[in-house]
Amino acid sequence: MSESAEVGPGRVRQMWHLIEPLHAVLYYAPEAFEEAAGLGFRTDERWPSYFAWRAAPLGTAGPTRVASAFYSFNPDMVAEHVPAAWGTAAPDAVLAGRLRSVDRAYRTLFGERLGGPEFAEAAELARRAAEAVNAEGRPLAAANAELPWPQAPHLVFWQAATVLREHRGDGHLAALLAAGLDPVEALVSFAAVGAASTQTFTSRGWSQDQWDAARERLAARGLLDGTGSATEDGKALRAEVEERTDELAAAPWRTLGAADTARLSDLLGPLWVDVLGSGLLPSETTLGIGKV
Repeated sequence: MSESAEVGPGRVRQMWHLIEPLHAVLYYAPEAFEEAAGLGFRTDERWPSYFAWRAAPLGTAGPTRVASAFYSFNPDMVAEHVPAAWGTAAPDAVLAGRLRSVDRAYRTLFGERLGGPEFAEAAELARRAAEAVNAEGRPLAAANAELPWPQAPHLVFWQAATVLREHRGDGHLAALLAAGLDPVEALVSFAAVGAASTQTFTSRGWSQDQWDAARERLAARGLLDGTGSATEDGKALRAEVEERTDELAAAPWRTLGAADTARLSDLLGPLWVDVLGSGLLPSETTLGIGKV
């Protein structure tokens, strides 16, 4: 058996669990909101900067393209922020601002460790994995992969983590489409298996009527019972979606190889603990990390 074949789905999912919080600092750190305010974005809620930070690699994309790439958000909610974001700050300015945000946030979180050999090693391994992504049919991964690499190791790491998480996310959308789950059905079915509370999923902007209609469609397919909980078929379909997502996310880690992927996991563990311990990130998200 080759080394690359030893990177199984459990390891692939573990790498997502480790990388996602280290990427998501951008959307919650005070330093990021300060940078967003400096660019002219409202910061009384996180969505104006969230849509700008995440969509900027796509260029001056309109609401249809962003809603398609983000998938789970109500298109009406997307349209509130895009393309208005590009009237506030051009995508190039937003991209520079997000690197400044991560630089400042990481310095707060990790201090002197940023200059240490472990961070440099993690950056090198993560970049190798990111450079191995297959970007075909993956708009957010491709857009981030086209960006120039920054110089500082901790920013190299964050950019690699971003490419890898968007690569996984793009594959997840393909798995949802193959399962016949539209954006709101994807959320309803995920809530139905206990990935997060229904209240958490309301952040994506769907109305109660839209949520209820999706429940009815899923119930008609035998995926939900009368209480809105997943049936056995519903649970099986969601498990299939997650397994397919792992499979579609595996290529970069198989290219990196089992030993180096395990080494990166070891290097990221303490950083992951620091981010979760910082209290920056919400305890429950729509991603269902640790629950699926």
